[in-house]
Amino acid sequence: MIKVKLINTDYNIYSDVIENFIKNFFKSGVVIKDSRNVIKSFESDKFIYNIKSFKIPNIFNAIVYNKLRSSKAERSYSYAQKLLSIGINTPEPIAYFEFKTKLSLKNSYYVSKNIEYDFSIREVINDYNFKNREKILQLFSEFTYKLHENNINYLDHSPGNTLIKINENKYKFYLIDLNRMEFKKMSFDDRMKNFNRLTQDSKVLKIFSEQYASLYKIDIDIVYKKMLFYSNKFFSNRSRLKKLKNFKF
Repeated sequence: MIKVKLINTDYNIYSDVIENFIKNFFKSGVVIKDSRNVIKSFESDKFIYNIKSFKIPNIFNAIVYNKLRSSKAERSYSYAQKLLSIGINTPEPIAYFEFKTKLSLKNSYYVSKNIEYDFSIREVINDYNFKNREKILQLFSEFTYKLHENNINYLDHSPGNTLIKINENKYKFYLIDLNRMEFKKMSFDDRMKNFNRLTQDSKVLKIFSEQYASLYKIDIDIVYKKMLFYSNKFFSNRSRLKKLKNFKF
């Protein structure tokens, strides 16, 4: 088995600790999320590390990731560095590890520094009584606009993937789950479609669209109608696929 690793130079002195966490990933650590991919936290004397273990890809993708395309772990690390370089918050990238044969990728891991956050944008969207709700939704729309202006199409822009930390009465937004991004100049439709996974709530979309329109210098109704169109399309398709998946012949 071939091991590929890259550790942030700021954390080189902790490389033995980090490698030991990787070695014992399935035997220790505190589970944060256990689904298709597994995320665990590991605590040392200095830091709390979050480590994401990516599901071993099918044989075709395993060969592609080994020879033709960067792994999800490597992309997560490099995308985090890129985001931070242009002033977009994300948990600090510490390392990534890949274990592969000569032909295919097997296990891969992304390591980041844990951040203490107060809530995600999901809670704000879903709770009509959330404190300063409208203001936070406006700021989230501004945050998304900043992504777009920096040519970032965040393909997993869903409610659980933006964490929010209150710092001196200001809201700081952090992106997580970074392995699916495109870096390109975004058209108006690209921008509106990027809101589609967040909600179907017309009142929330109205707040998003009003704030976005003021920044993009375009009529609010144009933004709102397009945002609503893509949102309804996404959730309708998701509902239809769910019904097909549960259908018993």
